[in-house]
Amino acid sequence: MTTLAGEVLAREAAAVAGLTGFVEEGVVGVARRLLEVTGKVVTTGAGTSGIMAERLAHLLSVCGTPALYLPAMDALHGGMGAVTPDDLVLAISKTGRSAELTSLTERLVERGVDVVAVTEDAASPFALAATQVQELPRTASDADPGGMIAMASTLVVGAWGDALAVVSMALRRHTLHDVVHSHPAGGVGARGHRPGDESAPVVRR
Repeated sequence: MTTLAGEVLAREAAAVAGLTGFVEEGVVGVARRLLEVTGKVVTTGAGTSGIMAERLAHLLSVCGTPALYLPAMDALHGGMGAVTPDDLVLAISKTGRSAELTSLTERLVERGVDVVAVTEDAASPFALAATQVQELPRTASDADPGGMIAMASTLVVGAWGDALAVVSMALRRHTLHDVVHSHPAGGVGARGHRPGDESAPVVRR
C-alpha cells in the first residue's frame, strides 16, 4: 500500500509540473483581462470542477480581485440573470463535455458575456462555445484513476488558479498588508501586519 501511495503522489506531482512552460502566457493574459473588468468576475463549473471554481473565486478575492462563484446548475435555473455583459466568467471543465456547462456558456455568450473556458480540450463543445479558451495540459491517462476520478487534474486546475491569483495580485499591486486587512480572522488575522507587507509581489515581464 505504501508503494501505491507513492505512485499516486508521483503521478500527481508530475501532472502539476507539466503546467510549467505550457500555461504562463495564458495566465498573464487572463490576469490582465481581470483588471479590465468593469463588472463582476464570476467563476462556474459542475461537480469537482465546480468545487475548484468556488476555490478560485475565494482566492481571487483574497488576492485583490473581487469574485464570486455561481454553480452551473443554479445558473441554468435562473441564476444567470445575475451575470451582465460587464462581467467576466471563468468556467472550468476538465473534459469540456459537461452538457450543462456548455449550455450555460452558450447562453451567456448569447447575452453578450465574455466567458473564458478553462479546459484540457480546446476542441470540445464547451471550449468552442466560449469567447476565450485557456487550455491546460492533458493529464496522463493513469493520473486520474480510470481517467474518471478527478484527482491530478484537480490539482492542475488548482495550480493554474493559484498562478492566476498571484499574477493578478501583482498587477493590481495588492499587498500582504491588504490581505491581512480584509482577512482579520483565523491564522492570517493572528499573524497581523509585519514589516515588508506593504510591498506588492514583483511582476517579472
